[in-house]
Amino acid sequence: MPNMIDVSDLVLVYGDGTRAVDGISFDVKEGEFFGFLGPNGAGKSTTIKVLTTLLRKTSGNVSVAGYNIEREPQEIRKLIGVESQETVIDPDLTGRENVVLQGNLQQMKGGELAERVDELLKLVELESVADKMAGRYSGGMKKRLQLASSLVHKPKMLFLDEPTTGLDPQSRAGIWKYLEKLNKYEGITMFLTTQYLEEADKLCNRIAIVDSGKIVANGTAAELKRDVGADTINLSVEGSEQDGELKERARKLILGIQGVTEVNDSDGGLSARAKNAGLIIADVVRAFDDNKIKLSSISFSSPTLDDVFLQHTGRRIRVEELGRMPDRGPFGRRRRY
Repeated sequence: MPNMIDVSDLVLVYGDGTRAVDGISFDVKEGEFFGFLGPNGAGKSTTIKVLTTLLRKTSGNVSVAGYNIEREPQEIRKLIGVESQETVIDPDLTGRENVVLQGNLQQMKGGELAERVDELLKLVELESVADKMAGRYSGGMKKRLQLASSLVHKPKMLFLDEPTTGLDPQSRAGIWKYLEKLNKYEGITMFLTTQYLEEADKLCNRIAIVDSGKIVANGTAAELKRDVGADTINLSVEGSEQDGELKERARKLILGIQGVTEVNDSDGGLSARAKNAGLIIADVVRAFDDNKIKLSSISFSSPTLDDVFLQHTGRRIRVEELGRMPDRGPFGRRRRY
């Protein structure tokens, strides 16, 4: 299967010296749902802006659908759709008018456009409010309208820059449903950036975990988790938040249990790595009872993508929700790395 994206040693340095993308290489196959997972400032949005011809790279080789990013940008723009992180609908137009406007920008007219607009409004379940002002839509409805607008010209590839940031869980799940349908039934290649672990895990065939402009791990979710090779035991000890000595005693105690390989601080408690954690939970509880240390909670879990990020970077992903922002017009922009 041919690649839709080929990237080799991509570097982008901003004028102020910020090295937002630092020598990354990857490929995306046709029909694949590919994800960039990482915290804010990792270089995700900058990479998308290079791939969608909005930013000129500093160095490296990039092609999209076989077209060179610098020599053939117009050909690339005909083939792609983009849903940016910011809301770019016009609040003074109806939902239908917003999609028609995007169609006009893509040189679409007449009956073909009208039919496509109706099809997309039905897809994102906005038929009943299509002729209401978009400024009155909820956040989730605006995101769905923006998705419809990005699909009006039937792109072969869709770029999604943190498409569900700031949405409530129900709206986020709705967007996931539409994206899965587009990928599975229409064969649209997807390139997603996200800081949500669950989003990447649920949607993506392959994931590149990015941090500080570099790809630190790459593979399917199952492969990445398998490479971690250990479960996580999370526990908290009564009084340890006020008593540092007690917490240190607890740390040494759990580290001495057979099968535990390391112990780290975690949200006021302790996080231990161990193989077959379910088999040694009883040993942990017994050891704490014998040493008169009271556990307030204990649980264990199999490896997650957050554990993968922790293994490669030494810290966990902290999701940073964007505050409420005014709607942007089609040319509104805000700089993000």
